[in-house]
Amino acid sequence: MPTTVPVAPAAADRRRWIALAVVLTASFMDLVDATIVNIALPRIQQETGATFSALQWVTAGYALAFALGLITGGRLGDIHGRRRVFLLGMAGFTVASALCGFAATPGMLVGARVLQGAMAALMVPQVLAIIHVSFPAHERGKVFGMFGAVIGLGAVCGPLIGALLTEGDLFGLGWRPIFLINLPVGIAGILLGRRFLTESRSPEALRLDLVGTALATAGLLMLLYPLTQGRESGWPLWGFVSMALSPVVLALFVRYERAKARKDGSPLVELSLFRVRTFAAGAGVQLTFGAVSGLFFLIWTLYMQLGLGWGPLHAGLTGVPFSLACSAAAGMSVQKLVPRFGRKVLQAGALIMLAGALLYLWQAGRQGTAMTSLQMVPAMVLMGAGMGLIVAPLTDAAISDVPAEHSGSASGIFNTTGQLGMALGLGLSSVAFFGVTGDPGRPGGAAAGASFVDATVHALWWVSAGLVLVFGLLFLLPRRARTQHAAAEADRAVPQGDADRAAERQPAPVG
Repeated sequence: MPTTVPVAPAAADRRRWIALAVVLTASFMDLVDATIVNIALPRIQQETGATFSALQWVTAGYALAFALGLITGGRLGDIHGRRRVFLLGMAGFTVASALCGFAATPGMLVGARVLQGAMAALMVPQVLAIIHVSFPAHERGKVFGMFGAVIGLGAVCGPLIGALLTEGDLFGLGWRPIFLINLPVGIAGILLGRRFLTESRSPEALRLDLVGTALATAGLLMLLYPLTQGRESGWPLWGFVSMALSPVVLALFVRYERAKARKDGSPLVELSLFRVRTFAAGAGVQLTFGAVSGLFFLIWTLYMQLGLGWGPLHAGLTGVPFSLACSAAAGMSVQKLVPRFGRKVLQAGALIMLAGALLYLWQAGRQGTAMTSLQMVPAMVLMGAGMGLIVAPLTDAAISDVPAEHSGSASGIFNTTGQLGMALGLGLSSVAFFGVTGDPGRPGGAAAGASFVDATVHALWWVSAGLVLVFGLLFLLPRRARTQHAAAEADRAVPQGDADRAAERQPAPVG
């Protein structure tokens, strides 16, 4: 149980800053784990004999489980206590990391990754809630600045940590230390969290929407499983039937959520938010942009290592210009550009990313397997800068017209949409990328060298088309988001418990 004995002001101040360090470490651990894996995928394939569909599920399984559990995880924290659910999520995340590290087969690794994503969905939504109850409004600007710095640091460090651990082959464990490194961090976080975190929960009587969660999960799996597994199975009839029935199940989900809202006012998803044009358009942008990001980062990693024959460290260092450009552009967009130019900044970001994708496409087709890191840098800088201009201000622009009482729910749904988009993009790689390699998924087969170049070029056309769609959807956002108004309303909505579901997740900026 949390400590309830009154403490001196200085001790209380020290406790909350230690608590902040704990939750920021959890955020860092989650983000690094989401970005660290892609760089090790080729080594995982070589050492386990995993098929390409299994590799897709290693990343897509995490993203899908995280997305499906994100809103429910926030609601569980509201009901049962944020400290308790946070510690449960961190403990589960640590155990799942151990299972990933000791997985003997690709199937065990995929299952452990799904569990890891589900535990992250319990842990991550509590971070902002704990910050809100631990710090007064006048200090939150500084605290959220630290939160943003941690996110940026995780974006840069994830691939490099993954590359160093994989290339270093610590204790002869190969790729496994990328997961096992979470064990000491997680154990330390649990011990410190038990001592320094303060319990809090929503004052309102909230309920879980288990039926809504089940329908949403079933509908999305009926689409994503055959999309990911279909190529390897020869596109069987059951896959097409499942994908055709997926919209029916999702329509049932929508109908149930409407009835649930009328009955007790506690649906999983507040569907009335989608009547707000800017929110609906922003969710469309987030879904499409998440799909583009998920597809691009997967094919980029596989192209560098399986296509060009680079090692993990070489590939990780090649991604540094992207990460730095993304972080710099994100900071500049929020602080200086968006307040002055509004929506045009996001549209410029989409066009800059498109220019980078087309340049990368041209370079890949022209250089083939002779591509060098230096030749890749201009395209990576363009894509990183463009992404930074979009991801940082997008959430605020999308929820700027949402009523104050729903701002927290809007943030949670919005970030969930981004994770679902990433899972969808990873599923689409079966068609956009792996369908071109012509390889059954085993290392050393036909899918090497030139075939990876062809597959990368083909997939980059898909990425480019997605960015064109993003650019068009951005016209539906307001010319200038009422950023200060939205922030103030979100802050006012915090006591209602909904704002604690924000989770602040963005599409992973590095692969």
